[in-house]
Amino acid sequence: MRQIWTEGSERRDRTGVGTRSIFGAMLRFDLAGGHMPLLTTKRVFWKTATREMLWFLTGNTNIRSLCTQGVEIWTDWPLERYRRESGATISRAEFSARIVADADFALQWGDLGPVYGKQWTDWPTYETDGQGGYRKGAGINQVAEVVETLRSNPVSRRHIIEGWNVAELDQMALPPCHKTYQFHVAEGKLNCALYQRSCDVALGLPFNLWSAALLQRMMAQQTDLEPGELVWMGGDTHLYLNHEVLVREQLQREPAGAPRLEIVRRPASIFDYRIDDFTVHDYSPYGALKAPIAV
Repeated sequence: MRQIWTEGSERRDRTGVGTRSIFGAMLRFDLAGGHMPLLTTKRVFWKTATREMLWFLTGNTNIRSLCTQGVEIWTDWPLERYRRESGATISRAEFSARIVADADFALQWGDLGPVYGKQWTDWPTYETDGQGGYRKGAGINQVAEVVETLRSNPVSRRHIIEGWNVAELDQMALPPCHKTYQFHVAEGKLNCALYQRSCDVALGLPFNLWSAALLQRMMAQQTDLEPGELVWMGGDTHLYLNHEVLVREQLQREPAGAPRLEIVRRPASIFDYRIDDFTVHDYSPYGALKAPIAV
């Protein structure tokens, strides 16, 4: 964060807010002993990030189930579309409440398009129809395939979950930022590398680190491996100019403690985890820091 704020190049961006940015960053974390990359210099709502990851694994792309759980991190994109197309001046709280209460409204306005979970669990395929054309084939569940190949062929270099489906980017509310996960087995440990094309360091990165480590821990449990190293790599790694108050406050805080994650149950598959399967120990962070999200 300090490097970006003091040395990053200032650029205009898609949102019009403006950023300071560096390109090509790397962080490494050892997950042995239950340790997790959970920031202590501000409170990270890890249960919210966990609910989002579990939602990704369902393949669902509608925010209704998230809003029902009080998770609003995806609400701004459909809300912006609703305001633009309907001309209504509705608050986020009102919009979210209507999404939860009205299934037809949620169906019309709550879908995000084929974002993360759709690509992870139902990557589209096509086959010839015998008449010179094509029809949709069976979708590919990348997550299930990686679990299987980690078990059957752990030395493979193809344990990859990819979200960047070029053909469907324009249908997504937001193209995937944490786009490519690769898993690697060595000496009985499961390592994970995440490449993130675009990273909002103040608001997004704390969630992204937790979520990647969480997925790695779940995959390790399901494949009878010990969690190893998480390697995070960022492309355009940036801070928004309107996050200055958050940045300066957070940089004054000293990290403290070593939070640990306990997974209290081993479900039948990677798709069967529940929020109460996870407990965090030794987490005593500073208070939350808020800043506006750029849509």
